[in-house]
Amino acid sequence: MTAPVFVVDRLDGIGPEFVLDGPEGRHAVSVRRLRPGEDVVLTDGRGRWTEGVVKAAEGKDRLVVMDLGSLREEPPPAVRITVVQALPKGDRGELAVETMTEVGVDTIVPWAASRCITQWKGDRGLKALGKWRATAREAGKQSRRVRFPEIADVATTKQVAALLAEADVAAVLHESGEEPLATVDLPTQGEIVLVVGPEGGVSPEELTLFGDAGARAFRLGRTVLRTSTAGTAAAALLLGRTGRWS
Repeated sequence: MTAPVFVVDRLDGIGPEFVLDGPEGRHAVSVRRLRPGEDVVLTDGRGRWTEGVVKAAEGKDRLVVMDLGSLREEPPPAVRITVVQALPKGDRGELAVETMTEVGVDTIVPWAASRCITQWKGDRGLKALGKWRATAREAGKQSRRVRFPEIADVATTKQVAALLAEADVAAVLHESGEEPLATVDLPTQGEIVLVVGPEGGVSPEELTLFGDAGARAFRLGRTVLRTSTAGTAAAALLLGRTGRWS
C-alpha cells in the first residue's frame, strides 16, 4: 500500500464520492498538496479501509475523493505483539510510540515502573497519554497502516503482571537474561507481551513478580539500548521471526 492514508471517523455507508475536511482535509490539501488523479486511502484506524482517487482540492481544507471502492478489512494478526513501555523522560515516550507504531506493534501499555523518574498523575498524566495516542495515530498514517496500535491506560506493576500471566509468550528485557530474545520459542498464533523497563532498569522486586507471573528475562544483545529504542528493536526482531515482515 503506497497511497497516503487519512483517517475518517466512520466508513459505514460511505458513497462513491466523499469530502474529506477538517484537520485531515487541511493536511491533505495544504500540507500534502494532493491534486486530482492522485490515489488516497481512507481508514478508521481499526482495520477497515477503502481506496479512492482525488477529484478536487477546494480551498485550504476540503478534498473531494471519488471512485471509492468497496470497504475492506485487514484481519487482526495471528500473532499479536504488546509492548509494556516504562515511562521515559521528556519526549522520549513519543519517540518510542512513534517507532514502535512504524514497525508494527499492536498494543503499547504505558507502565509506571518503580524506577521511573516521570510519573503520570492527574491532568498531567491525561495530557501525556493523549500525546502518546496522537503520536500513534500520526505514525500509523505515516507508515501507511490501516490498523493503528492501541495505547492503553497507564498500568501499575500488578496490572502488568496480570498481562504477562495471560500471554502466550511473556518476556522481560533485562541484563540478567541468559538467553537472547532471538532464541525464544514463538507461537503460530497468540499474544506476545514484552516488558521494557525504565532507564534505571526493572527492579528486583518487579522482576520477581513478573517471574511469578510466568515471564522470563531475555537480552537483546551485547549492547544496552535506551528504553525509548529497546522496544522498537525487540519488536522488529519478533515481527521478523513471526513472518509478519515477510
